Formats: sequence, C-alpha cells, structure tokens
Amino acid sequence: MSDEELINDPLALLREFTAARIAIGRVGNSIPLKQSMEFKLAHAHARDAVYSVLDIEGLTQKFHPFRLPVLHLHSQATSRQKFLKRPDLGRKLSEESKEQFTEPITSFGVAIIIADGLSATAVNENAPGLLKLLIPMLDAAKISVAPLCLVEQARVAIGDDIGHGLNAKLSVLLIGERPGLSSADSMGAYLTYDPKPGLTDESRNCISNIRKGGLNYKQAAGKIFYLINEAFKRKISGVNLKDNAGLLS
Repeated sequence: MSDEELINDPLALLREFTAARIAIGRVGNSIPLKQSMEFKLAHAHARDAVYSVLDIEGLTQKFHPFRLPVLHLHSQATSRQKFLKRPDLGRKLSEESKEQFTEPITSFGVAIIIADGLSATAVNENAPGLLKLLIPMLDAAKISVAPLCLVEQARVAIGDDIGHGLNAKLSVLLIGERPGLSSADSMGAYLTYDPKPGLTDESRNCISNIRKGGLNYKQAAGKIFYLINEAFKRKISGVNLKDNAGLLS
C-alpha cells in the first residue's frame, strides 16, 4: 500500500513528548513502512549495543585528569557468549583480578566501578561526562575515592566483590543497561553501602536512564552525591534508603 493510504493516529500529537514508539498510524491493518523500517533499525542498534566492547584505552585516557589509578578487571565470564548464557559468572570477579586486591590497602570512602553490562556503548559514552561532575563533588566533600575500576563482562553484583576488595565504605557501579528500542545508550548507577559478597538487589539504590536523552549528567551526579551522603549518615542503602531530596519536610 502507498503512503497515500496512511491513516494517522489521532493521538499522534503526543509523539513530541516521548521517544517511545506510540501513535504511529497504520496502512490498512499493517504498520506503515517507514515506522516498520525504523523499528528494525532500532532493534539492530539494540543488538549492536549488547555486543559492543568496553573502550578500555579510551576511557583510561579520559579518566587521566582525575589523577586516580585505573584498574582493569574481568569477571569470571571469559567471553561474551559466556556472559550472556551464564549470568552468575558475570557477577563474580576472576581470580586474576582478585589478585590485584591482595596487597594491604588503605580504606576508601567510595569505590567507583565502570562495567560494560548489557551495553558497553552506554558507559563508553556517558561515564566520563558523569564522573567529570561527580568526582569534584566527592573531592570537595573530602570523601576519598578508590582507584577507578574498569570491568569487562560484568553484571551489577560484581560491585560487591570489588567494593569489598578495595575496602570501600560504599560502591558506585556504573553499568550499561539492557538496551531498549529507543535507548541503546542508557547507563545505570547502583549504590551499595558496606559492599561485600553475598548481598542481593535489595541492598542497592539504582538511578537509571543516565544519558543525553534521559537523566542528564548534572541531575544524575547530584542525585548520586545526595544518596552517598545519606548512606554515610544513616549507614544503610537499598530499600531502606529513600530519595527524599526535594520533598517538603
């Protein structure tokens, strides 16, 4: 059918408020060709994001101005295929990586971990911009920051091993989220007070959709900094720690 037979959706005016695929109209009983092609393209971008690779060299260079050591770590998932089929391996640090924590180390306030997760593209694009705002906030508050950790084939829980290994009071894990059809570049931040192996998701606070088209870096850094301070003050994180910033007392 031709575009001349396109039947517009009466709710099409709502599309200007969201990148979600809504009110796309129809041609007969089918999706219009243009929207069908756009869907396939978005799906291809999402698949590409899942198989994207953490830019170790590029990120290390971008982190240089922070004047912090950078550790290169790896999970027990030895390949992308293992990572996708064995989520449990992505949650554990490899034995070679654990050896980097065997030396006696000073305790730190915050450990910042950058992990590829399900979209290395997300952290490649968004982690430097966020840390450029967050690390100066921590420095100004005299909160010590552990060596930055870049972790390949990693899932969220790996932050527990790393935070514990670095003897940090709190871990902040930046990770690529599961790619959506309009957000293959979305990064999440997970905060855990007193990180240690064996914790579950209820122990973490999550800030999601950090990207240029979502929660911007300034807002995300401010929210992370707020939660860090509240976690230190109350000595808790996760479901017991609420984001009350901006609420009337």
